[in-house]
Amino acid sequence: MKTNKLPILTLIIAIAITTVSGCSSSNVSRQPEGEKNPQTNPSNSSLAKLRAKPLDKQPTGDTTNATLYTSDTQCQKLIPQKVAVSANKPVSAAVAQIIEQQNNGDFNLSGYRVSVKDGVATVDLRIDPQSRRQIVSLSSCEQFALFGSLRKTLTSNPNWNIKTVRFTQLGEDIVL
Repeated sequence: MKTNKLPILTLIIAIAITTVSGCSSSNVSRQPEGEKNPQTNPSNSSLAKLRAKPLDKQPTGDTTNATLYTSDTQCQKLIPQKVAVSANKPVSAAVAQIIEQQNNGDFNLSGYRVSVKDGVATVDLRIDPQSRRQIVSLSSCEQFALFGSLRKTLTSNPNWNIKTVRFTQLGEDIVL
């Protein structure tokens, strides 16, 4: 009895190909729309979580309204938020609120100074001596969150008449 092995062999190959292609169709995980891989999602970092917290600290005494800009958790855009700041020193108060959000366990600013002259604001940052990281070690996302937020906040509040922002550390220009 002679059997034709070709149809059986073809069937086995077809099943093997289907099985293999079904198991390794893609290395992409099946996650709901909008979710990202936890290892690459910047919103899992402590800095992103700090950026995402609301600016709800209310100043005491006379206040004025200002628009503060903070980074979204994906470091793609700056989000405006109306807040009350001290009327005596609104520029310094706004800078303080943004800087407060940037401090985390690895990167800490111990202080800052802000001066405005002829439409140029100079923000002089002071790194905490106990900070494990320095400004040059900030990721592009962290730089966007800190410097982008400060720059946009300072130049977007029309009453402050600030056209450009300069960043220094202990008087020396910060070059990123």
